[in-house]
Amino acid sequence: MTVPTEPTGPTQKQSAPEQPPFAPQNPAPVATKSWFARHKILTGIGGVIVLIIAVNVLGGGGDDGDVAATTGDATAVEESAVESEDAAADMADTADAEDAPKEDAPKEEPAETTPGIGDAVRDGKFEFTVTGVETGVASVGNEYLSQEAQGQYVLVSMSVENIGDESQYFFGDNQSLTDTEGRTHSADSSASIYLEESDSLATEINPGNSVDGIVAFDVPADAVPATIDLHDSAFSGGIVVTLK
Repeated sequence: MTVPTEPTGPTQKQSAPEQPPFAPQNPAPVATKSWFARHKILTGIGGVIVLIIAVNVLGGGGDDGDVAATTGDATAVEESAVESEDAAADMADTADAEDAPKEDAPKEEPAETTPGIGDAVRDGKFEFTVTGVETGVASVGNEYLSQEAQGQYVLVSMSVENIGDESQYFFGDNQSLTDTEGRTHSADSSASIYLEESDSLATEINPGNSVDGIVAFDVPADAVPATIDLHDSAFSGGIVVTLK
């Protein structure tokens, strides 16, 4: 078999193709950022909103009607608890009130009444009983010896008993009369001289004895006697008797 042979002759060098001296180079591609990377603040806010919505959806577990019903049930339970506490407090107060000792109602004291005609009253060593009152007396005495009143005489009859253990003088001058206008009048001792058996000028009464006397008062003609203040002496406290 015949092998072809390369042609003989001078050897020629094969050179690489020539490149232009300043061949242009392709620029590296620029990486472009995403919208979320370029808007970090808005992305963060959006993430928070999404988280809130997710929590509400997962935690709510129902619609508005269910939420309202749950709220109403909770309110009813609270009101029931409050009412129960109030009822328990009322029961406790009632029990305390029942257990507390009951105070007796204050007894009403009878109104004090001023003794009157016919009532026996005491002052010091004397017990007085007014037995009558005579008004409008113009004069005292008789046709021979008499004394006229400046206004009118009021004659107060009384019995006087010595309830002490020693003798005591009864003086008509120690007594006084008050009219309905609040004016106080002293006894007229001189008029007692003209009164028969008056025993009111100056009469000594032994223990256990009593006398009947008449005390005269010269008062205005229009005066109306109201009370008499009786004393066993000039320094005693006295006792008031109504003459109405």
